Amino acid sequence: MTEITIGILASFGAIFVLLAAVGLIRMPDTYLRISVTTKAATLGIGLLLVAAAVFFGDMSITTKVLAIILFILLTAPVSAHLIGRASYFSDVKLWKGSVLDDLEGKYDKFSHKLKSDDEKAPEKKTDNIEED
Repeated sequence: MTEITIGILASFGAIFVLLAAVGLIRMPDTYLRISVTTKAATLGIGLLLVAAAVFFGDMSITTKVLAIILFILLTAPVSAHLIGRASYFSDVKLWKGSVLDDLEGKYDKFSHKLKSDDEKAPEKKTDNIEED
């Protein structure tokens, strides 16, 4: 039964890592690539580490595996956010199919600080409803 559990965990982990690699190639822009690799690779590595912990069955190895998983879960989203933020401020363009840029006009280009409410660009009207 343990071998089946290890096989299932390792297989799903390898599939998620493979999906992260394919997503890295297939996604059209930097921001989507960051999203794919952060989510899929983190889950895949976590499953592979759990399979290793089950395989060895030693408490010291299980503790190390859990520490590594916790470290990955804490650092992967933060690093992805910082890479995305640096990309945005370096003027890496969004994919042409992107519908909305939530940060447009909200940050000062030079200081990278959030603009105050009186400095923000006026909101663009997106609906076609006529007001009476």
